[in-house]
Amino acid sequence: MKYLEKLFSLDGKVAMVIGGSGVLGGEICMALAGAGAKTAVFYSGSKENAEDRANKIEQIGGEAMISKANVKNEDSISAAIDEVENNWGRVDILVNAPGVNSTTPVMDISEEEWNHILDINLKGAFWASRIAAQKMIDRGEGGSIINISSASSEIPLSKVMTYSISKAGMNNMTRFMAREWAPHKIRVNAVMPGFFPAEQNRKILTEERQKAIFGHTPMNRYGEADELAGIIVWLASENASSFVTGAVLPVDGGFTAMTI
Repeated sequence: MKYLEKLFSLDGKVAMVIGGSGVLGGEICMALAGAGAKTAVFYSGSKENAEDRANKIEQIGGEAMISKANVKNEDSISAAIDEVENNWGRVDILVNAPGVNSTTPVMDISEEEWNHILDINLKGAFWASRIAAQKMIDRGEGGSIINISSASSEIPLSKVMTYSISKAGMNNMTRFMAREWAPHKIRVNAVMPGFFPAEQNRKILTEERQKAIFGHTPMNRYGEADELAGIIVWLASENASSFVTGAVLPVDGGFTAMTI
């Protein structure tokens, strides 16, 4: 147990999760806090959800704070990250987990919708990563940036073109950042979840759509949000994944391994 604790402990580390008030982002916050990191829950919508997540972290003995960040605005992200650094003195781990989607047919996608999805899913992660990385570079101790991509970034999943494009861009961005920041001991990786629908999303999935999803997922089920915990803690730990950077890792029940 001492060996595992040394390998995966995040004691003394400071983590930030953009989109931390959401379903997946919230579970990611719990995983980081459970491993010992002080955890900042970034939110753009409901402050109540963020406070609830912070309370849950404190209930398990962790330390948490909340911070509002408009991921479409570089200054807003910078101010939120500054708040974390001013509060806890350092920034070690950033998880980019915001995500908006749309099922608009290709011919009906408006410029406004296109920009909205790309701004939140991709540009916001770019600004946050660059701001956090500069703080890591200035401190000189390295860090870990984890981008939450999607299995649809690798496979042209029907009905979600703009979302898929934003996540494909995130994969490429991850690799570029990993190459450029490796000399500064900053590791940048991406996690590609498969289908992890929230309860409200499951209710709107048609029987036909669900059958298609399960038919293309060898494990024949949806993922549960807490099934991302292990890979997040592993990638966040400088001991467990010290030589891992530029990786885009599926957590999808085999979805991206399926062909015919």
